[in-house]
Amino acid sequence: MSHKGSLEYWPHRRAQKLLPRVRNWPTGSEPAISSLVAFKAGMTHVGLVDDSDSPSKGQEVIRPVTVLVFPRIFIYGARFYKSKYMYRQSAGVVYDKALAQKLGMKSAKSTNFNEAKKNVKEYDDVTALALADPSGLGIGIKKQIRFEMRLGGKGPEEKLAFIEKYMGKELKPGEVLGAGEFVDIIAVSKGKGWEGPVHRFGVAKLYHKSTGKSRHVGTLGAWHPPKVLFSVPMAGHLGFNYRTELNKRVLKVGTTQDSASITPKDGFLNFGILRNDYLVLEGSVPGRAKRLVRIRKALRPSKKAIAPKITYISTTSKQGA
Repeated sequence: MSHKGSLEYWPHRRAQKLLPRVRNWPTGSEPAISSLVAFKAGMTHVGLVDDSDSPSKGQEVIRPVTVLVFPRIFIYGARFYKSKYMYRQSAGVVYDKALAQKLGMKSAKSTNFNEAKKNVKEYDDVTALALADPSGLGIGIKKQIRFEMRLGGKGPEEKLAFIEKYMGKELKPGEVLGAGEFVDIIAVSKGKGWEGPVHRFGVAKLYHKSTGKSRHVGTLGAWHPPKVLFSVPMAGHLGFNYRTELNKRVLKVGTTQDSASITPKDGFLNFGILRNDYLVLEGSVPGRAKRLVRIRKALRPSKKAIAPKITYISTTSKQGA
């Protein structure tokens, strides 16, 4: 059986939401923005000077890259947590009134920010509440996206002061990420519908005269126990799963002004042209075009961050590919 049947990704079930949940967060001594959201635009290729320890070190090499485009991102509030028994439980929320009205939330339900500052020592943790507005990307997605992210720092007082500094202000990707830095990508993979065991698990096709069928499993298991085990390859849904890829290298963090320099002729396939700040990542990213992607600071970076020297960016048309 190939890697497609790995129990590391069990159970094979569809993602519940397009916004993936982050299970682990990087920790640091200083508070910092640890997560952003973006939309997948497409792929192209770039030329850069190889700075690895491979035999091609110092030479120009061609690398496939994925371009992600950022919506406008704001921090609109904070959430407080208290540890009870074995779990953290939410103990109150503070909103920015202007952004709360824009979201359609009732700010009367939120606690007073000044009171929260006085009683912040009562809480065990403080997280930031962020809002992403994709209406200006021109991709037909206008619904605002709300997500939560943890911050570094030593205590809730330091974290709340950091949130207050950015409350109601737009977050610029260039202030959070830098060229050469490593990030983790969390996204939902492409959905491929109902597939048989040959495609889903990579089992071998049977001889055409064995049972009259070739693209099915030869056996469903032993006689005892008298049941079909969950690990037996069978037909079912394939794709549209949560996937996390670690240590994707950031090659470039671009702005709206220079987005035309990386947009291919005729635009990205199934996406169009870039109209906002963007990110160039080495390699591929799960999901189709226009798919929501969550970017997290690298949980365990494997290499030192070194800004690459890009010599060429392909802008040829991808429509005929």
